[in-house]
Amino acid sequence: MGRTSNGWRNGFIGMLIFSGSLPATRIAVLELEPLFLTGARGALAGLLALCALVLMRQQRPTRRQWHSLALVALGVVLGFPLLTALALQQMTSAHAMVFMGMLPLSTAVFGVLRGGERPQASFWCFSLLGSALVMAFALSQGLGAAWRGDLLMLLAIAVCGLGYAEGARLSRELGGWQVICWALVLSLPAMLLLAGLRWPANLGNVGAAAWLGLAYVSVFSMLIGFVFWYRGLAQGGIAAVGQLQLLQPFFGLALAAGLLHEAVSPGMVGVTLAVIGCVAGARHFAPAR
Repeated sequence: MGRTSNGWRNGFIGMLIFSGSLPATRIAVLELEPLFLTGARGALAGLLALCALVLMRQQRPTRRQWHSLALVALGVVLGFPLLTALALQQMTSAHAMVFMGMLPLSTAVFGVLRGGERPQASFWCFSLLGSALVMAFALSQGLGAAWRGDLLMLLAIAVCGLGYAEGARLSRELGGWQVICWALVLSLPAMLLLAGLRWPANLGNVGAAAWLGLAYVSVFSMLIGFVFWYRGLAQGGIAAVGQLQLLQPFFGLALAAGLLHEAVSPGMVGVTLAVIGCVAGARHFAPAR
């Protein structure tokens, strides 16, 4: 029971850190091109990860583990950052939060496909209900965006769910922080090349806010958040702890309200409480670990 509780605690910390990712990305892409932003955040995080692995003298993964790490890198180092950066050029961070309500389902599905988990039917009911509440609330706000942005966010959710589930499965063998660090190191050459090829010609005109956004997504979203998140998923279960992502849109909207001056309606508070109930229900019916 202690391992499960630690999993939910670590997962919650990771979710809180990830809640700032879309607002920070939105701020950054207002002045930085998406491909450069993706390469730069991956390169900065990759260099930090390489230093950590060398200092801690970690053993290199096996050939089979490298294959899994490639899926992690595809999902959370390249796929999700690039797709969300492109989408956020066409929509607000508040609209993008609509799709984050679908991430727990994506993670749970890949947890079944890749992690071999078998949650109870009651778990799926609470998961679907929570996702529906998030989607209904966000759509009721009358947010609009181009269909291309919506499609990009749907693709981002799919690849992110794969990266989350695969990384959590591998964390049981390598450890949470080791998984994200090795995935970042695996991606480092490509991220350095991408950042170099898309290097802005007018870096001097980029404001402090954009640099702070880049710093956040590089250090916290790409590295520190995953240390807690993968550890939580491995300890508490991919599908179960993944339900904490139902709360991410609301924490993200709160941050967007403070950073981007977007309004937070009273309905947000009520739906948040209902979603917390769904998370509690999913936790109750999740398989014990």
